[in-house]
Amino acid sequence: MSMYDGKKVIIIGDRDGIPGPAMEECLKNTGAEVVFSATECFV
Repeated sequence: MSMYDGKKVIIIGDRDGIPGPAMEECLKNTGAEVVFSATECFV
């Protein structure tokens, strides 16, 4: 059982850092439900 089982997750990635889809891929097998994933440019 993971600490993410049944949790809903919002991911906001950074264009120059770690993009949202990469973080989403890392959470794929943790039991978390990704409800929103985006990559933004913070200037």
